[in-house]
Amino acid sequence: MTYVVTENCIKCKYMDCVEVCPVDCFYEGANMLVIHPDECIDCGVCEPECPAEAIKPDTEPGLESWLQLNAEYAQNWPNITIKRDPPPDAKEWDGKPGKLESCFSPEPGEGD
Repeated sequence: MTYVVTENCIKCKYMDCVEVCPVDCFYEGANMLVIHPDECIDCGVCEPECPAEAIKPDTEPGLESWLQLNAEYAQNWPNITIKRDPPPDAKEWDGKPGKLESCFSPEPGEGD
């Protein structure tokens, strides 16, 4: 098992999760975070820290495509271990459907 970051992170990108991760397995894209599935130790401390409830265990049904997206982009995006402020409009995007198709950016973020 691993944890995965799902659609609701897109354009919200709260970083509360990166502060609590004991193995630093978060990677930063331009407008979302992902978890490296081979580095995640399944401790689960990140899940309750996410204000957008975007982190889920991969045992939940229907998350296969998100596991694949997390694995792919964790290889290309920089590691992030330091919490920064979310985008100023994060609350406006929280909970909006269809963000993968309309808003996802494959571009890397800043990282540490």
